[in-house]
Amino acid sequence: MTEITFKDLGLSSRALEWLEKKWFKIPSPIQAEVIPLLIANKKNIIGQAATGTGKTAAFWLPLIENLKHENHIQALILVPTRELAVQVAEEINSLQYPKNLSIVAIYGGQSYEIQNRALKKGIDIVVGTPGRVMDHLNRRTLKIEEIKYFILDEADEMLNMGFIDDIETIFKQTNPDKRVLLFSATMPREILSVAKKYMGEYDLVAIKKNENITALTEQFYIQISERDKLEALCRIMDKEDDFYGIVFCKTKLDVDHVFARLHEKGYSTQALHGDVQQKQRENILKLFKTKKTKILVATDVAARGIDVNDISHVINFGLPQDPESYVHRIGRTGRAGKTGTAITFVTPSEYRKFVFFQKATNNTVKKIEIPAIAHVIETKKKKLKANITEMLEKGAHEKYLTIAQELLQEREADHVLAALLRIAYSNEFNEEHYTTIEKTSSSVNTPGEGKARIFIALGKTAGYYPKTMVDFITEETGVPSREIDDVRVLEDFSFITVPEYQSEVVIKTLKGTASRAKDDKGSWSGDRWGRGWFRGWSRGGDRWGDRGWFRGWSRGGDRWWFRGWSRWGDKRPERSWRTFEKGPRK
Repeated sequence: MTEITFKDLGLSSRALEWLEKKWFKIPSPIQAEVIPLLIANKKNIIGQAATGTGKTAAFWLPLIENLKHENHIQALILVPTRELAVQVAEEINSLQYPKNLSIVAIYGGQSYEIQNRALKKGIDIVVGTPGRVMDHLNRRTLKIEEIKYFILDEADEMLNMGFIDDIETIFKQTNPDKRVLLFSATMPREILSVAKKYMGEYDLVAIKKNENITALTEQFYIQISERDKLEALCRIMDKEDDFYGIVFCKTKLDVDHVFARLHEKGYSTQALHGDVQQKQRENILKLFKTKKTKILVATDVAARGIDVNDISHVINFGLPQDPESYVHRIGRTGRAGKTGTAITFVTPSEYRKFVFFQKATNNTVKKIEIPAIAHVIETKKKKLKANITEMLEKGAHEKYLTIAQELLQEREADHVLAALLRIAYSNEFNEEHYTTIEKTSSSVNTPGEGKARIFIALGKTAGYYPKTMVDFITEETGVPSREIDDVRVLEDFSFITVPEYQSEVVIKTLKGTASRAKDDKGSWSGDRWGRGWFRGWSRGGDRWGDRGWFRGWSRGGDRWWFRGWSRWGDKRPERSWRTFEKGPRK
């Protein structure tokens, strides 16, 4: 059966030239199905495929083909996270060839002033998170009445993060003649309800989940504590004759930390995450694809679009969020007939989650031990011998012959060479220079493993989801989000895992806080508040946390929540939320 190429999908010659420059060669199944439909017909489309299968490129490639620059917003793309908003905007901008379409990403955390200036310039495509898009619509700085395309990317993730009401509100402000494109890894009932209500007639493209990971990828996992991950990573890279791989981390902060530590140790590496500017991203990818840099530390989102056939290793430094992401990560190696290796670091508290990944992907992953120090040193010695032999054959040593001859006239040759090796490799060949790694157990509750499982009396009924729960814990306790793991939010309560040394401060700080947030979050004396969310009660008991938003009056009609300023000009310089009496609503 002939393999489908991008040329077969109806894309223009200019688009094909740029795809070739960006190392895009063969379309994924979702791209092969959706791109021709988007280019050819006028129907709405729902695309369902697993995470990491190229759903985003399936819409932005034909989007660029079909649009030309105008003086109003033509396409609105909603995505669940800031990182994805930046990534999608950058990818569209880098692959639009000479179309001169203007694209902007709008998301929380960036200045409104910067975004307002961009929106006033006549933007063609807006990529945004639901919350910030809602804010701009309410401020009348974003007009979407004339858009031609309304696209929801990662719709199920937006549902999980509590954005479904915002999406419906945004839908209502768009014109009825637009095309609606909805892409999701799964199709929950709520997503299908939105589709039925707002999309009308649509084509459904569903790509079956491929649960069989390529046989050319050997999969292993290592049980390890969080503090020993970096040492284990270095040993794995050092014992390989020619390591060339991607190190996946959970967050951009983790990427920066791992990159900095590897750089300090002398490894040639680059870092890639959502904050990396497009030009810098392109330079980094060029260095990696030409093997001038052989170690790339990246987040899942930032690694999208990387297509390199001879990657030898994928290291899951942090466990991915779901089985689909795991499949997507390890699929970066074992390509084009070449074998590859995928190694996943699993902490004690993550073991059950990793077992679930194995069952969900129908794979058995072998457990291995961290390379022994003696093995690593022996490999380094072999590499050194090979490098010296290669240098002698190329004659790259000749400018050092004079000083070498002088040394050999005064000392024995083997002693001179040994002294030089001692100067250059004293740490490399000394076992005492390496950090001792302790063995770990798969039990979540194993004493001394440095992890604690904490119960919190807040759940979905109080308006919490995994992301907002992590934000709440971080703001209340100061524990970094990267140290909060295995978050499970149920209806009326939640569980989190934190390092054992952080557990006492979390429990002490949240004692009583959760119950107040549960009682007061979203209600006052039994009367429900309007739409919105808060980030928890302050320790003083009279103020809300300093982040979050809220729109609407209480149904009891006696209070209004605000941040900083009241609507009546009553200045409140404090950054916290407060209440004050108001008159009847007008």
